[in-house]
Amino acid sequence: MKAFQALFVLLLTAAGADGQSFHLGKCPQPSVQEDFNITKYMGTWYEIEKLPAVFEKGKCNQATYSLLTDGTVGVRNAELLSNGKINSIEGVAKVKNSSQPAILGVSFFKGVPDAPYWVLSTDYQSYALVYSCSDYLSLFHFDFAWILARTRVLSEEVVSQLHDKLAAAGVNINRLTVSNQTGCDIMT
Repeated sequence: MKAFQALFVLLLTAAGADGQSFHLGKCPQPSVQEDFNITKYMGTWYEIEKLPAVFEKGKCNQATYSLLTDGTVGVRNAELLSNGKINSIEGVAKVKNSSQPAILGVSFFKGVPDAPYWVLSTDYQSYALVYSCSDYLSLFHFDFAWILARTRVLSEEVVSQLHDKLAAAGVNINRLTVSNQTGCDIMT
């Protein structure tokens, strides 16, 4: 039991140091976009706000989605690092259950389980609200959330509405950080 307690304290410390969004208990189960149309979702989305994510280190964060011939979705995430280099990673997303097409799993590494990618809300043309949460031993969870836009800016009114949706889903919106989308010309 002491080993488990030590591991738990280590995980808490690491989560706090990296700014991750760590919580006791199981993941919330927010509702997702009804009648989600994956084809309309394709294209480039820019990160407006997010819950802290240790794997995001730069600015100008963006994700580009494309339909693949096998019915899965190609994912390319890119960011601009402080040294002026573009850091990117490619993966594949797939709908987990055809009756709930807004719930996808995304994988960037072979042999590693898919990460949840839930589209909570989108109008396809201007904004998207995405949530991801992973349970560990049903004792604690890490969650991620992204407010995305088709442009590098999004109106405060829409951002406020998306904050309300996240809060209603049980997500701590006080931990959201504004993404830096300035000086991103090199990314196009």
